Amino acid sequence: MNELDKRIYKKQDIIEQLSAMAAPRDRIVLAHASLRAIGQVDGGGEALLDALIEYFTKDGGLFCVPTHTWHRLDEEIVLDMASDDNCLGTFSTLAIRDGRGLRSENPTHSMVVFGDRAKAEAFIADDAYVGTPTAPESGYGKLYTQGGYVLLIGVSQNRNTYLHAVDEILGLPNRMEKNPRSMTVKRVSGELVTREIALYEADFTVDVSWRFVKYDTPFRYHGCITDGLIGNAPTQLCDARKMKETVELIFRNSNGTDVLKEETPIPQRFYCTK
Repeated sequence: MNELDKRIYKKQDIIEQLSAMAAPRDRIVLAHASLRAIGQVDGGGEALLDALIEYFTKDGGLFCVPTHTWHRLDEEIVLDMASDDNCLGTFSTLAIRDGRGLRSENPTHSMVVFGDRAKAEAFIADDAYVGTPTAPESGYGKLYTQGGYVLLIGVSQNRNTYLHAVDEILGLPNRMEKNPRSMTVKRVSGELVTREIALYEADFTVDVSWRFVKYDTPFRYHGCITDGLIGNAPTQLCDARKMKETVELIFRNSNGTDVLKEETPIPQRFYCTK
């Protein structure tokens, strides 16, 4: 066991690490996190979550944690707003249980949003009506329109749900199902709401997000990523607008070639030219 493995991080350590990355405190930040990669935090995952909420909401920002439930597609109720069931692990479960945030009614790709209540309500309001998981009007799409960020803590771009929103914003072909599915949300009141949702689908892979790691080099070339640490975990602070602009550039320069279709790196000529 090395020294980093043995270190126990305190709340203030986490806040200082965020400050060292110059992470904004007045914007919208959505975080995907691996607690295992972070290591030991004094107070556990709850203390980590508390540090992130405090940091990112102090100056009026919103802090978001994805709480997906697409693993329940074959269930009668895909999203139960009174349950902490999700398919993203402990960090997302803690966010649901915390009680300070508001959870969106996106059937498959809900999120919990912390911060000013009126701002949070406005941010997630359209999730109750979207017809796709990461539609431009969803919370994920609003990361672009409102100049937000994605924080990847101990995980890579294949966990970056926002990149599905980029696909939807740009209207990239071969990304969505042609036929939507009926999905039911159970509200805390017990009311059942059924909606038609079209999911992601690409004919060249089971899950297109596995290929999102190919964007890492172009993103770094265009300054989309600021690197840092949260606990022991390598962390990427990703600018949502810059990521969208970079993906748009790549597909414009590719002249119709789908750069994610093959597992080979994205050619430099697709992202090194303006």
